[in-house]
Amino acid sequence: MKWILYDIGGVIEIVDDHSWPAELRAMWSARSGLTPEEYDAKLSAADLPDTTLNEDVLEEYWRGVAEALSLDDAAIESMRVELWDAYCGEENSELLDHARSLRGRCGLAILSNSGDGAREEEERRFGLSAVFDPICYSHEQGVLKPDARAFERALERMKTTADRVLFIDDNAPNIDAAEALGIRAVLHCDNTATIDAIERFLAD
Repeated sequence: MKWILYDIGGVIEIVDDHSWPAELRAMWSARSGLTPEEYDAKLSAADLPDTTLNEDVLEEYWRGVAEALSLDDAAIESMRVELWDAYCGEENSELLDHARSLRGRCGLAILSNSGDGAREEEERRFGLSAVFDPICYSHEQGVLKPDARAFERALERMKTTADRVLFIDDNAPNIDAAEALGIRAVLHCDNTATIDAIERFLAD
C-alpha cells in the first residue's frame, strides 16, 4: 500500500507559521507594557518547558508565563485562545476533502512539528483522526522535522518503507530531509499542484 504523509500547518491548515508567532509576541508584549525585548527576557528567565518536544507540559508552561508576566487567570485564558486561533488558522477544505476521497486507495498519515495540546485542539476543530492514522506530532515523538528521526519514526508507525510514501510539506528543508531518506516529496505551494502530484504518485 502507498501512503500520503501530510504536514499540517501551511498544508492541511491555511496558516502562515512564519508570521503568527511574531504577531502574537508584538501583541502580548504591548499588552503587558513591555518592549518585545523585555518580554523575551522575562520569558527566557522563566525557563519554560519546550512544548514542541514534550507532552503534558502545557499547564506548567502557562503557569510559568503567568508568573513571569504577572498575569491573572483571565489574561492567560485570553492568550491561550489567541494562540490556538493563530496556530490552527483555517481548514484547507479543498485539500482535506481530497484526502478524504483517497480513503481506501492509500494510507493517509500526518507528520507535523507541533506544540503540546495540538492534538486535542486540531481534533476539536478539524476532526483529523477521522481521516489520518497515524498522526505523528513532534511534541509526542520528541523530535522535530527536518531531523531524519522524525521521518523514521513516522515510517515505523505507518509500518511502511520510504519508497512507498509521498510527503507533502510547505518548508523546503523538510522536503530535502525526506528526499534524503528516499521518500518522494512535494513542496506544497497550491492545492491544484499538490493534488496533481498525489494523483500521479498513486497512478505510478
